[in-house]
This record gives sequence, C-alpha cells and structure tokens, in this order.
Amino acid sequence: MTKHYNKKSEQEKRRILRTNMTFCERLVWVFLRKKQYGYRFLRQYSVDHYVIDFYCPKLKLAVEIDGDVHEQEDQKKYDEVRQKYLEEFGIKFVRITNEELLGNPNKAFEKIENVISIPKTD
Repeated sequence: MTKHYNKKSEQEKRRILRTNMTFCERLVWVFLRKKQYGYRFLRQYSVDHYVIDFYCPKLKLAVEIDGDVHEQEDQKKYDEVRQKYLEEFGIKFVRITNEELLGNPNKAFEKIENVISIPKTD
C-alpha cells in the first residue's frame, strides 16, 4: 500500500513551512491548536507532495490560508488542481483569505465552525 500522508520526502518542506508561518497562519493556529474546537488539527500536513496549512485527520478537513499570491492566475490554477487532487482522498476544504482574516476574524473563524458544527454560545 502506498503511503500518501506525511511522506518522509516532504518532511523538510513541512518543517520549513512550520518555522516560517505567516502572521495570518499564526493567528489561525492560536485558535486551532490544543483541540480548542474539539478536534485535533495539525499544521503543515502533507498528502503526497502537497502541503496543507492545517489539517484535521478525524474530519478530513483542510484549512487553507490564502495570501495575495493566491490571487495570481497561475497560482489559482495550481490551487484548483491541488484541491481537486486532495478531494479525491475525501478531504474537504475551507479557504480563508488574509483579507477575510484581518478584516473580520470572527467571520473567518465562522467558516471553520460551520464545517465542524461547533455549537454557538451567546
């Protein structure tokens, strides 16, 4: 059986990405780490040669933080191909842009909460 998840060949790439997280990735990690949503999330998790910003294995949920570079046409095409490939493994995606996160963080986190069905408290 072929190993697709967290391949050793991608280990160095994942380590570098974890060490050099963007401000927005750090902000999201503060809320996803330590099972604060009731589920374990991993950062910079790989499936084959693709690295996912944040991944919850139990839910098969990928959370991607998209910076300005993701607005470029070639990057959009790459992201589309990448997402389709990863969806073949049953992985669902939540994409949050830096603008969403910095402009209205509560609304950005609601995108994640809606997928994992977190009960809202008043």
